[in-house]
Parts: sequence; C-alpha cells; structure tokens
Amino acid sequence: MLEKLIDAAIGREKADVVLKNGKFVNVFTGEIQEGDIAICGGKIAGFGKYEGKVEYDISGKIAVPGLIDAHVHIESSQLTPEEYAKLIMPRGTTTIIADPHEITNVCGIAGAEYIWKASQNVPLEVKVMLPSCVPATAFETSGATLSGADTEKYIGENFIYGLGEFMNYPGVIYKDPEAMKKLKAAAAAGKVVDGHAPNTSGNGLNAYIAAGIMTDHECVTPEEAAEKASKGMYVHLREGSATRNVAVNASAVTPANMRRFLLCTDDRHAADLKANGHLDNALRVAVKSGIKPADAIVIATLNSAECYRLYGKGAIAPGYDADIAVFDDLENFRCYMTFKGGKLVAKEGKALFEAEKYLPEAVRNTVNAKEVKADDFCLKLKGNRANVIRILKDNVVTERVVREVQSAGGDVVLKGTDLLKLAVVERHHKTGNIGIGLLEGYGLKGGAIGLTVAHDSHNIIVLGDNNEDMAAIVSELRRIGGGMAICAGGKIDSLSLDIAGLMSSADAETYIRQSEALLEKAYAMGVSRGFEAFMSLSFLALPVIPEIKLTDRGLFDVNRFDFIGIDA
Repeated sequence: MLEKLIDAAIGREKADVVLKNGKFVNVFTGEIQEGDIAICGGKIAGFGKYEGKVEYDISGKIAVPGLIDAHVHIESSQLTPEEYAKLIMPRGTTTIIADPHEITNVCGIAGAEYIWKASQNVPLEVKVMLPSCVPATAFETSGATLSGADTEKYIGENFIYGLGEFMNYPGVIYKDPEAMKKLKAAAAAGKVVDGHAPNTSGNGLNAYIAAGIMTDHECVTPEEAAEKASKGMYVHLREGSATRNVAVNASAVTPANMRRFLLCTDDRHAADLKANGHLDNALRVAVKSGIKPADAIVIATLNSAECYRLYGKGAIAPGYDADIAVFDDLENFRCYMTFKGGKLVAKEGKALFEAEKYLPEAVRNTVNAKEVKADDFCLKLKGNRANVIRILKDNVVTERVVREVQSAGGDVVLKGTDLLKLAVVERHHKTGNIGIGLLEGYGLKGGAIGLTVAHDSHNIIVLGDNNEDMAAIVSELRRIGGGMAICAGGKIDSLSLDIAGLMSSADAETYIRQSEALLEKAYAMGVSRGFEAFMSLSFLALPVIPEIKLTDRGLFDVNRFDFIGIDA
C-alpha cells in the first residue's frame, strides 16, 4: 500500500480518486490554494496536477479537511449513533469526540460500549471517551456509578479513547481521592482528559490544568476563554441547541492564540441538526462573528486533531487521511460532498450509506420510578419568601432570585405569577426521591411538561402549574419506558425514548416529525420561544453548572456546592 501511495503521489500511477479543478484550504499556511487533490488507499497522495481512476469535478467549490467535533454527546440528538451519522456527515463532519456520559449515567459502562459498537456500523469516526463523573456529583441519584477503580479498569479498553469532561472541579483542587485515582489512571494510560470548569480562573484554574486536564467547553465570557487559552488549555467554542457561545467568545480569538481554540456542538438535538446543521452551522456563526474563514477551518479541523492526538487528520496534505468536506464557499458553508477515507459518503445533503441498528437489551427498559400522586408535588413554605431558579436565554447557567410567594392549603399559589413548579423524580432505583423547587421565566401555562432526560443523572424532570398534570406526566413517562410528554387540560401527548430514556430507535425523519409536533404543543402552552422547550428544561437538574439547580434530593446552590432550602 505504501508503494502504491508513493507511485500515486509522484504521478507514476493514477490515483484512486482525484478531486479536480477546485480550491482547498491549506490549514498550515492559512492560504486558499488551487490544485487537484489526489487520493490513494484512503490517504491523500498530494495536491497539484493529477489524474485518477475516479474523478470528481469540484469547479467553483472549496475543499477543507473533514470537520472534527471536539466534544459531543450523541445522546443529546436523541437519535441512535447510526441515525446521528446520517444527519451530520452530509454537513461535512467526519470525526467526533463523543462523551457518552448521558447514557453511562443510566446504564453504566454498557452505555458507553453501546455507543461505540453502534458507531462501528457507519463511516463516521467516533472516538469514545470514558465518562469521568458518573454521577456528576454525590448530590443526585444516578443509574450507575463509575468509581476510581472502575476508571483504572476501563481506561485501557480498546474502545475508550480518553477521559471525558471532568466536572468535579472541587474534587480536583481539594485532591479528592476518587478524583485523583481517575486522573492518575488517565495519565498512566497516556489518554487525553477533557475539562468542564465554568467560571474558573486564577490559582484554581492553575491547579485544574496542572492536574492534566487539557480542554474546557464552558467559558461564559471572552475574558474567561482568553485566560484559559493563555494557560495552554484548548478552549471549545460551543454551538449547541440550548447553549450557544461561539458569537460571544469569538472575540477572544486572536492571531496569536487561535491555535488553542476548537469547535464543538456538545448538545444538539435532531431537529436542530436537520434544520440548521452541525459544525457547518458553528462555522457560519464563527465567520459572521469576525473569525477569518481560514482560521475558522483550522479551529474546526487541525486544532482538534492535534489536541486529541488524531495523527494524520485535520489537513489536506500528503500522507494525511482523505477525510474531506467540499463546500460551496466559506461563508454559507453549504456542504456539497463529504469523503471519509477517500470514499464519497454524502452528497448534496444526503448520506450515501445505510446501517443496521445495534440495540442491545442493556440499554432498554430503564425507567424504574415509584408511582406518584398529585399530593407528592405539594410545596410547603415556612414563610412567604422563596429561593427561585431563574432561567437565562441561550445558556445553561441560571440565577438564584428571591421572590414573594403566597401559600394556601399547604401548597404554594402559582396563579397570577410567572412562577412554575419544578420537580425531579428519581427513576433508577425506586427510591421515591422527589426534589421540588420553583422556576421563573419559562412561560408555561395550563398544564405540565416533562421528560426522562435530565442532565446528568437523567431522572424524570417535570414542570407545571398544577400538581395533577405533573403527576400525570410522571405516570405517562413510566408507562412508555422513558421519553417526553405534555399534559394540557388533562390530555397527554408523549414521545417514547426507548433507549435508556434518552434516545429513540426510530429513524431520524420519524423522530424529528414527532418531536417537532410535541415542541409546538409546548410553545402553544406559552413556553417562550427563546428556549428549546425540552432541552432547556433538561439542564435544570445539572448541579455542576451555576448558579442554582434542582436534583432529586433538593435545591442545590452550585456556588456553595451544597443544598439550600426553598425558604429564603
């Protein structure tokens, strides 16, 4: 094979495939160059003037290295890995760094193994990280636990590429023994460690980085992003469905530090992928926000390849893998063709591959919650002032606010206010735990909505303005084995997520059609269109993102890293 590649590169033999008459981004120089791109045996033989056994005319278009999503949870698309690949490869993505901590929090290591095995059926290259925080904290009830000993056991498995986002920032700086075991195991195995450290700076950030953590995707401000890049971290510019910060943090990117930035989607649902795209969407936002087109391509390709030690990826150059996306231009980023290992896998928005789904029993039938009744959602206050979660648009960060709240009959009165009742119901071990709080700013009226996607332990999260409909939501989610549901006027509509209560085994088109119909019902009930009705809700149980969240064990102040009472 090496001899054949050399012959094709020097021009003694025809290349297997040649992309003719186009331009390409040279990520090493930042230049837009002209020339044929020759491919042989899945590798790039060279660029210049070539003939191929198969030739594709890309006149008027521009080739770039295959895009690399540097941090993503496939589960957030609510699709199987096979269906997910069909949506993103036509957008130019050829490789992803997948952290399966959503499904691992439900199913344990079997969840991570499922993501890997299902991904073997498609041309998308999926590098699976071992989740580092299962559960994310000790302040919630998850379906599984991965200890330091488990990390030592699994980090060397052939399907594990690195250690996933290390959310336990206090555990790092205070040298928690379990955290130390996990970090040391990754270091001993020579694996990359991803980070997750919002609002972290100064000496605390120094300690976090010194522990061997290389990346962060939670920068809230450009100043935070710039500090992390200045200390050698790779900073993800994230463009998800609920959290979009490419535009905000683009100003942190300079000619001097641009090699420390990556692009990622983190959490992006299927309908958003279908309508607006994947990393192609992130590139559009980046360029509109002032990042030079060639620099944006470097950020989406070579930087990610180097950060994650994906040797031979991230460039169109001799000897590199022939992972290539062909775009109409570097402004709209409409993907015309996608090649993986030199094979055409997508063209004009359509995947050119099929895959039989892998669906093991280990990730099915995972809802194990106790039955609930309306009275279980009563919220008794000692006085008339309550700590309230205030949701922020386009972010997973929340604020703690104090509001005057009236009570009657042993329960809060929501009528005439912008407040809603939020509850997290444990669904893994039938503990009966129910955490109850108040939410401001969501806009729902006349019913309840809920789902079994509640980051990161994925208990049932339900929001409503009356106890009866909230109880009905939980009962429906138990009945369908996990999913999403709406109850309005006593009428329930639901959508099954039969894989771990997180993902649908349906094809992408069917799932998107059904989920969009459910979304519209939520918006018709008054949910603000400034939020993705279900995904925004799912982050309100995540006790590692400031400022205040709710778990099955109660209201949690992330800044204090401890529970607080509902009474203010």
